Amino acid sequence: MAKRDYYDVLGIAKGASADEIKKGYRKKARALHPDHNSGNPKAEDQFKEANEAYEVLKDGDKKAAYDRYGHAAFEGGMGGGGGRQGGGGQGDFGSAFSDVFDDLFGDFTGGQRGGGGRRAARGADLRYNLRISLEDAFSGMQKTINVPTALACDGCEGTGAEGGAEPSTCPTCSGMGKVRAQQGFFTVERSCPTCSGMGQIINNPCKSCSGAGRVEKDRSLSVNIPAGVETGTRIRLSGEGEAGMRGGPSGDLYIFIEVSDHKLFERDGLSLFCRVPVSMSTAALGGSIEVPTIDGGRGRVQIPSGSQAGRQMRLRGKGMPAIRGNSSGDMFIELAVETPVNLTTRQKEILKEFDELSSENNPESSSFFSSVKSFWDTMKG
Repeated sequence: MAKRDYYDVLGIAKGASADEIKKGYRKKARALHPDHNSGNPKAEDQFKEANEAYEVLKDGDKKAAYDRYGHAAFEGGMGGGGGRQGGGGQGDFGSAFSDVFDDLFGDFTGGQRGGGGRRAARGADLRYNLRISLEDAFSGMQKTINVPTALACDGCEGTGAEGGAEPSTCPTCSGMGKVRAQQGFFTVERSCPTCSGMGQIINNPCKSCSGAGRVEKDRSLSVNIPAGVETGTRIRLSGEGEAGMRGGPSGDLYIFIEVSDHKLFERDGLSLFCRVPVSMSTAALGGSIEVPTIDGGRGRVQIPSGSQAGRQMRLRGKGMPAIRGNSSGDMFIELAVETPVNLTTRQKEILKEFDELSSENNPESSSFFSSVKSFWDTMKG
């Protein structure tokens, strides 16, 4: 059976560019791949036919010979008629499809399969832990930090070569960054041992960075900390991470916030809690107390008479600000009723007299001891 024209096989016009040839093969490879055509017995043969056509047309020399002589150019196993050394038999199935695999999935693998992606390897992301006070978290701040990182070498402008010269193409892998070995039906790929997968070699490494294209340095950065941050907040600075290898893009810097504990306030989201001691007399008689607020101001709270320990009062809008929006949380005042110590003789006499007169003025005590008496009577019965 006569072979079909390679251009017709790929659905492209004669004289198509290299990019058009690759696009034509990509389209055919997707449509005819055996994994997606289990019900079509002709799909495998058609896929091999497309593979054969692509192996010839992607190669400049083979394409020129085919354009001039047609299939006769490869008769006798000289280049592409289906022999093991040719462009289209089973022997080079992996080689042809690997090129398209790189093109189809290179974006998802970070360009790591081919030499082009390796030459400009992205720098690593960095993490910086920043501890700030609750007051700074309330108001926001500008903070200058020193970050140890890898920066592009000034001596070689990040190329890794002395004087900023361009690296040369690796002779072993021809710039692919990988080498292939045939094992039966499959083609096995591995990183090129000469260039370590970079696709390029440096003949005269830069003395400042030893060919790495970057050097270790401390860098000062000004960071804007927005008001309302809390422990665990993450701030991303794009492109401020480690420099890429040999001119590759820089990674990102992630700043993780930790808010220190405060002597006066406890935080729960947008709410603040402040435990304020009050005297027994103030709790019993009622009164007004002055309390601090996180902005450095003062607030006044009215204590109702007969307040018990643990009672809370709210100061609206005196909590922490929300990172997004203009709202703020509330501040809660918790009363801690104090028992006086180091009493004078006269104070003790007054308290004894007060205790004798106030047995019926303590509702919680009356209820408790009444329950205790009932419990004991039940146990006796």
